[in-house]
Amino acid sequence: MLVHPKIDPVALQLGPIAIHWYGLTYLLAFGLFMLLANQRLKHEPFRSLQGPGALSRKDIEDMLFMGVLGTVIGGRLGYCLFYKPEFYLTHPLEMLFVWQGGMSFHGGLIGVILSQVWYARTHHKPFWRLMDFIAPCVPPGLGAVRLGNFINGELWGRPADPNLPWAMVFPQSGSGIPRHPSQLYEFLLEGVLLFIVLWLYARKERKEAQVSAAFLVGYGAVRFTAEYFREPDAFLGILALHMSMGQWLCIPMILAGVLLWVWAETRTNSAGRPPASRRPAAD
Repeated sequence: MLVHPKIDPVALQLGPIAIHWYGLTYLLAFGLFMLLANQRLKHEPFRSLQGPGALSRKDIEDMLFMGVLGTVIGGRLGYCLFYKPEFYLTHPLEMLFVWQGGMSFHGGLIGVILSQVWYARTHHKPFWRLMDFIAPCVPPGLGAVRLGNFINGELWGRPADPNLPWAMVFPQSGSGIPRHPSQLYEFLLEGVLLFIVLWLYARKERKEAQVSAAFLVGYGAVRFTAEYFREPDAFLGILALHMSMGQWLCIPMILAGVLLWVWAETRTNSAGRPPASRRPAAD
């Protein structure tokens, strides 16, 4: 059996300032987004877009800034309301104590969506064009954060067969039970596999909102699968139908993605033509 190496969560100590590996993985996530988004500007239909609806490097920087705010605020509120509503409703000020930990991907996703709604309206950009542009650039960042979870030795997996070659003991769990390194499973599923699928899917002509729909379905499916190997939160355990909170939150995500894809497939403009994002015409 393998044993978690107990990596020091502090990457660098500068006097009273501690730089944590987990924080660095978020910086890596944002850097990967910038790299991929600038590459995506070279892809159709974004390369040929003109007029106010076109996207530029400045748009990417502004969308990232808004997305970071949405991730942090939405992720924290999502954790407080999805996972510990009774506690935080009676201790509302502790919602601000982000240094104590506690972030929810699904809450962060809602925050990002709302931030891009605001950006689209204030900068006169088609909302679904923005979301289709962003979606394939997100998974590598998710994978980076999962590596941060592994470094911290948190969000470990459920007990595994000791004969499993990569079964790992996480001393942080308080036991010597070999477990699935579920953080690495999620890194591979959310960060690598989902990225490859979405990046290739988005390279071909799609109707507006279908790339966004593919992200919702894809992430929901891989996260739902990974949850079978991830130890549920101790204060929640397994919920109804033998599913975890993460799986329950993925179900509406998958359904929303399917409905969005169908809506996009049948949607046409008043002239009976596909939405504008399929044509390199000016807005």
